[in-house]
Amino acid sequence: MNARLVIIGYGAIAAELIQRLSGKYGTTCTLAVLLRPDSNSSAHLPPGVTRLSSVSDVLQFQPDLVVEAAGHQAVRDYAQTCLASGLSFVVASVGVMADEIFYDQLCQAAKLGRAKLIFPSGAIGALDYIRAVRDLPDTQVIYESRKPPSAWADELQRVGQTQPLSHEFVLFEGHSREAALRYPQNLNVAASLAFAGIGLDATQVRIVVDPDATGNTHRVHAKGAFGDMHIQIVNKPSPQNPKTSWVVGLSLFATVERYFAPVVFG
Repeated sequence: MNARLVIIGYGAIAAELIQRLSGKYGTTCTLAVLLRPDSNSSAHLPPGVTRLSSVSDVLQFQPDLVVEAAGHQAVRDYAQTCLASGLSFVVASVGVMADEIFYDQLCQAAKLGRAKLIFPSGAIGALDYIRAVRDLPDTQVIYESRKPPSAWADELQRVGQTQPLSHEFVLFEGHSREAALRYPQNLNVAASLAFAGIGLDATQVRIVVDPDATGNTHRVHAKGAFGDMHIQIVNKPSPQNPKTSWVVGLSLFATVERYFAPVVFG
């Protein structure tokens, strides 16, 4: 893969992505990381990875693709300029798109720059199936997130659950837009599912805190004129961040490969 990539941020997800790109493609994949000027992460960048400090640096680097792996604010800070400048942009923090005005601005920027705004699958699967059936009549999609209490420690404290849980606790039930806005760091999967399918306001979400959970569990139930679809995915949490599934970095790697591949599945 002869390509130039800019990755925004250098946390667990970005480190996983860079390691795999470098391991598989070596020097044929030229990598840069965009960090804030005051970031301490630059000291940990692997050799051969260029550090960038501004969106102007990104444009001068002339990447073939920009990949966000730094959270919602990074999307707000950089996506619109990159897209309008003709740089396709991969968004890991899909939940930020619950802001409809901002999402529309990015769509317009992508059209202006003839670039693509790309949502990876992240921690979920079967998005190709959901896309295929979304326009059929009476299609319903229900998503359930089931994670251990360590992934929801702050949120549990805010609702008065300060004692260790001995049984499952339903933290939220409602539609995907509200879930993504209320829990922006946890519900990127719900937003991805909604954008691939029947929309943020029609996709139903249930968040369960489960002390018996052995990983981050995602359950999707879709039904309609096409039939019934049930899937369950149990992801191991990232060792560095229990709110993030380890597979997210792998999903970004697959998205990058797919973008440059001569043959594309799905």
